[in-house]
Amino acid sequence: MKIIDLTEEYEGNYFVCLEDWSDDLREAGNHKEEWYRKMKGKGLCVKLALNDEEKPVGMIQYVPIEYSFVEGRDLYFILCIWIHGYKNKGVGNYQKQGIGKALIIAAEEDVKKRNSKGIVAWGLPVPVFMKASWFKKQGYVQVDKEGLFGRVLLWKQFSDDAIPPKWIETRKEPAIEQNKVTVTGFINGWCPAYNMVFERARRASLELGDKVVFNEINTFDEEILDKWGISDSVLINRKKLNTGPPPSYKRIKRKISKELKNL
Repeated sequence: MKIIDLTEEYEGNYFVCLEDWSDDLREAGNHKEEWYRKMKGKGLCVKLALNDEEKPVGMIQYVPIEYSFVEGRDLYFILCIWIHGYKNKGVGNYQKQGIGKALIIAAEEDVKKRNSKGIVAWGLPVPVFMKASWFKKQGYVQVDKEGLFGRVLLWKQFSDDAIPPKWIETRKEPAIEQNKVTVTGFINGWCPAYNMVFERARRASLELGDKVVFNEINTFDEEILDKWGISDSVLINRKKLNTGPPPSYKRIKRKISKELKNL
């Protein structure tokens, strides 16, 4: 196993988070690729772990924190770290082999060379994807949390004068049209799973007729993100759709249909 920087050869794998076998991720559109093209000159870093057959089995992506959904300064932010974990799909299960640790160490060494004062990650308090407990084992310290059971914000400080990051708070709610169901999709583009939910919500909204309005808000622009305090989310009449794990198209359509019945 070796760690490399992303090359053009592996971009296709990266755009679908190493799940090129997944039919679901084909629904995510090309938002990730568009985001990547825009971010290449803005400090985006991507590292891949390759197996002995030179196939990507793990990845980490991180950006200057001002291009993330977290407030901070002179820091880098880990958008995600992912090791392929499907035993009978794609390249197989490579989790629990030390690959994640190797990737995060490589990222830390990289951002130190970039004179970053620290590196930040988000984690979940439950034992699924991006586990907060795993980051703590790698020396990361919790600095903020969303609500009682929400996402955890953690960091590893490299400089004594580093300022701790914090979550961006929601600053504005979308408008709702009278006698209609308003579906608002916030999309940044960095995550294919979020992009898939966005596209499913848009498709369901269009199929349910003119009583449903779909509004797209692209949060790649820093000013737009700062205005709303929301990066990636789908709201149905201001009710936040649970996007993890990504709900199916049928489930999203049922939720919008339920709101239609209440008009």
